[in-house]
Amino acid sequence: MLTAFVLIYLLITILIGRWAAKRVKTAGDFMVAGRSLPLGISTCVIFATWFGSETMLGATSEFAQHGLIGVIEDPFGASLCLLLVGLFYARKLYRSNLLTFCDYFRVRFGQKAEIISALLMIPSYFGWIAAQIVAMGIVINTVMGISPETAMIASGLIVMGYTYMGGMWSVSITDFIQTIMIIIGILIITFIVVKEAGGITTVVERAPAGTFRFFPDRDWHSWLHYLAAWFTIGLGSIPQQDVFQRLMSSKSEKVAQYSSYLGALMYLVIGSLPLLIVLCAKQLYPELGGRRAGKDPPRYGDAARKPFYSDPLLRRAAVCHYEYYQRRHPCPGNRIGRESHQTILPRYL
Repeated sequence: MLTAFVLIYLLITILIGRWAAKRVKTAGDFMVAGRSLPLGISTCVIFATWFGSETMLGATSEFAQHGLIGVIEDPFGASLCLLLVGLFYARKLYRSNLLTFCDYFRVRFGQKAEIISALLMIPSYFGWIAAQIVAMGIVINTVMGISPETAMIASGLIVMGYTYMGGMWSVSITDFIQTIMIIIGILIITFIVVKEAGGITTVVERAPAGTFRFFPDRDWHSWLHYLAAWFTIGLGSIPQQDVFQRLMSSKSEKVAQYSSYLGALMYLVIGSLPLLIVLCAKQLYPELGGRRAGKDPPRYGDAARKPFYSDPLLRRAAVCHYEYYQRRHPCPGNRIGRESHQTILPRYL
């Protein structure tokens, strides 16, 4: 049943990419969906910017080990980034009518600054994308029994194929559908797991001491690490193509700003639910306490494979990894294509 779900989901995703390709007529259609996304789709697209493997596996693993203080970067820092973008940057960037963030550096500082920014930004995505490919390989291996290497190659080819066909239109429509699926699935899982654990009050009372500590110790070293966790995504991801591309895909500057606000709120609320699920899982299955979900997901999934939430949990994990990978994949490609078209090819053609 679970294997059939994953295969059907992949087929639907490819068909969506094929359908979205019919809407692509210009570079603007491909890169920013023709600047035509309504508030609902734009909000889901912005919310989905980082909601993926690090939220489902990375943040939950850190929370299981260190408590709330270990997940400042994600989801809190990511939510801060979207909030700041909405407050200070969304309207101004939308008015610029640019396709990539590197275009802004060209307009503001000249072509050399554009090239340098591209050379600095493009490599930053390689590690992120590689992590999503590995995560997809692990999840598909757990779900379907396919070797991780084969799963990584297959998932990479599928994402490249339908993104190539439909560009940002493919990403936007699949983000919208996947976000709805993820939210419904996580809400169902949270409700079931919290009920099994005895209710939210019981879960909070049984939580180990320090689980909900939000501020660091009173020393410079702890505070520097704490602030770095806030700023890594909270400030560092503001001048990034993935956020910029989603803002520019909105149909108006008002939609761009409001979708940033709603995306920040959704990310904070929905991104906190996997943490609650893990807290309940630790109390229901103490034998998982010594394992890191992010480092040993197959054994973690097997140990947590209980009738009341195993399949939904694995389905949500598969959808999250696949969704996150297909969102990150176009960003460096857009930059490489854009910079090559504007700066390199004109010299030889």
